[in-house]
Amino acid sequence: MQILLTNDDGIYAPGLAALERELRKIGEVCVVAPAVEQSGVGHSITFRSPLVVEELFEGDRRRGWAVEGSPADCVKLGIFEFCRQRPDLVVSGINGGLNAGINVLYSGTVAAAIEGAFFEITSVAVSLEYNEHAQVDRAASLARRVIEQILARKGPSPQLYNLNIPTQALMQPRGVRVVPMGVARYGEKFEKRFDPRGRSYFWATNDPPPPPSPHETDLSALAAGYVTLTPLDFDLTKRTVLAEMERWQLDLADG
Repeated sequence: MQILLTNDDGIYAPGLAALERELRKIGEVCVVAPAVEQSGVGHSITFRSPLVVEELFEGDRRRGWAVEGSPADCVKLGIFEFCRQRPDLVVSGINGGLNAGINVLYSGTVAAAIEGAFFEITSVAVSLEYNEHAQVDRAASLARRVIEQILARKGPSPQLYNLNIPTQALMQPRGVRVVPMGVARYGEKFEKRFDPRGRSYFWATNDPPPPPSPHETDLSALAAGYVTLTPLDFDLTKRTVLAEMERWQLDLADG
């Protein structure tokens, strides 16, 4: 099995190396990752400047390709330029920090997986709750086991998944929850400060925290210590409203 591995924390991130070691147990891994951290870039792509790429080695072993571009750029290049054959699986991670709730919309990690799904390849974004002393090897082992089960149980069509691992699950695993993405709005406050010249600037905060939901989501399951798995889709069309709007009989006539 050919696996394309990328991330948004950069090619030197420990989470990437840990996940590569685990994924090599189930297939051939091709690493194509950003040369520097690209957290929060979402689904940006580079088209007005060249994508500079450096091939990296550890001794005689090719480590991968470092791309001066976004995670989505890395996936495109990996599929069409660097993988020995078309990937059977795209994995993005391990990200240092959860990508759950509305953060999915901003995440470069998730965007890389979405890019793989664009090309009809099963893709998984993997994120670990931030910790300065994160146990990335343990998280990578858990992620690999979940990915193996996904591949064994999913249907024949390619699918996009978002996998999140809370710190608690590394110490006292409670299991895996298949849950929807939380869409509660939060993180709307900014702290205003002043620089030495008296100019104002703002730091975004995470306040207020997401409100409790009557239904289980990735946010509530993670807070309870569960690993979460969410199937995603990049088709943003709201089908129920589309059906209603098709009856509007819009025209371009004056008046």
